[in-house]
Amino acid sequence: MDILHRVGIKSSLDGVYKALATREGLAAWWALKTQGESKVGGVIQFRFDAGGAEIGGFDMKVLELRPSRRVLWEVVDGPAEWIGTKVSFDLKQSGDHTIVMFKHQGWKEQVEFMHHCSTKWAIYLMSLKSLAETGTGKPNPNDTHISGDGPD
Repeated sequence: MDILHRVGIKSSLDGVYKALATREGLAAWWALKTQGESKVGGVIQFRFDAGGAEIGGFDMKVLELRPSRRVLWEVVDGPAEWIGTKVSFDLKQSGDHTIVMFKHQGWKEQVEFMHHCSTKWAIYLMSLKSLAETGTGKPNPNDTHISGDGPD
């Protein structure tokens, strides 16, 4: 089972790619606490906070970086449901927009956490769109919180 999203961003392919393929870019739209090496074979660590306390994180092994075309990661550490899944961003130009085809693939089962993650991915993709179009994203901990019954 996969989480799929499509987002049109009024920005260049190169600009969107840099936001996806560099540690600085990722910290500007997904998680302020981003460390590691964004190179093929490297591992990027993302940590998330709520109310001043760390609430979790993910370590992504970079499998593929194709400039202005594709970013592919494999989850190597984090929640059990994420381990071994892959996250990809495929880019294409359409007029003055870059189209991001997002996929978080390989979920073993459709659990409630998958629903939560699908919504959060959409929120973060809107943060990516905002970053590329306006220069300002809403990475964690400044993102929209949705759980209602948890720290997220």
